[in-house]
Amino acid sequence: MRNFLFLICILSGTVAYAQQDSATAAGDAAAGGEQQETAAADDAASGGGEKFPGIPTDQASISAGQELFEGNCKTCHNIHTKLVGPALANVYERVPGEGEESIEWLHNFIYNSQKVIASGDPYAEQLWEEYKPTVMTSFPFEKEQVKNILAYIQQETINGPEEKTTVVDPQDPNAAQQTGISSTYMSVILGVLIFVLVLILVVLILIVNILVKYLKDKEDLDEADREVIEQKFSFKDLATNKVFLAIITAIFIAVVAKTAIDALYTVGIQQGYQPTQPIAFSHALHAGEYEIDCNYCHTGVRKSKNANIPSANICMNCHSVVKTESPEIQKIYAAVEENKPIEWIRIHNLPDLAYFNHEQHVEVGEIECQTCHGPIEEMEVVYQYAPLTMGWCINCHRETAVNAGGNDYYNKLVELHNQETDEPMTVEDIGGLECSKCHY
Repeated sequence: MRNFLFLICILSGTVAYAQQDSATAAGDAAAGGEQQETAAADDAASGGGEKFPGIPTDQASISAGQELFEGNCKTCHNIHTKLVGPALANVYERVPGEGEESIEWLHNFIYNSQKVIASGDPYAEQLWEEYKPTVMTSFPFEKEQVKNILAYIQQETINGPEEKTTVVDPQDPNAAQQTGISSTYMSVILGVLIFVLVLILVVLILIVNILVKYLKDKEDLDEADREVIEQKFSFKDLATNKVFLAIITAIFIAVVAKTAIDALYTVGIQQGYQPTQPIAFSHALHAGEYEIDCNYCHTGVRKSKNANIPSANICMNCHSVVKTESPEIQKIYAAVEENKPIEWIRIHNLPDLAYFNHEQHVEVGEIECQTCHGPIEEMEVVYQYAPLTMGWCINCHRETAVNAGGNDYYNKLVELHNQETDEPMTVEDIGGLECSKCHY
């Protein structure tokens, strides 16, 4: 009986340890909340204001302006916060002139900022003194294109800064750290559970001792029962107990088998792979804080099978004048001067037997970069976020609805699909699970 009780204690203690270990692995749950927007500069006050004369207000112009802004301006400018250049909220009200004169000034400055500065324009010189030696890239925009950009800026100025909220990705292995449960609350719950478990064990031990003492005082017990009651605990007896040895052996075999199976499943999988790159490039700074669009550096992502690794000349678009004294930027200069490529270490690497096309997924399927690459805008050092296994890709094809809007190629397929079901048409429904789609 005492050997049995000792075994219960061992198993209970194991459960308590497992609960505590799980809590440790979950990490401290950080309270989700709003990220504070950086205050705009005094000369770029955001929000409010009336429509500026000469700037179009129709949705077509605003949409065209947004496309131009995100493809050309967003690298250095934000609407409500300073980046490489000034915030652009109300920019049409800050420059010299009124109405069409202001728009003409902006058109000339965008076309050739250095020419406007050299002309002695006071406001242009003021901007140069504040932001030099950064030289604004010249853009040969037509005046109507500049008006479209201003239409988008005006809309965003009136709307004011967008509030940012934390969105927890259920597939993110660190999602537990982004929930609203505080670490203190979790610790209290686990502490109470462990205390209750220990209390139950203590009560069981007391009950067994009382029962043993009661039975010992009885005089009508036969010798066999008395021998069981008076037996003393012995580690030697426990170690030679067949039931105990069978349980320990079964647990050992199960652990070894589980470890071996897990190891086999991870063959060829590099999820979490995070090598040290030859140059310390921060996606959190560039894609996160400065909100530089992924397409600016990875130029092939919308028109090629490969997203491509940026060449040094793309880095030099900004770093010919920005942080030129940085030791990391000096490595880029050395690569350019020596005409040698920067030896970046590839992180996301599919096997040769699998075909993947970025253009097909990003341009046609409109899949966001974060779907496969995770919260890239938060990574100081990039790591492989998703497992990129065959099962992971197949599951995505089963769950992802086809974006058939405005694409006549899918009209007949959508019509036939809707005759069979009300569920949205997924990639699986158009042959996305066929072997030849990815293996040929």
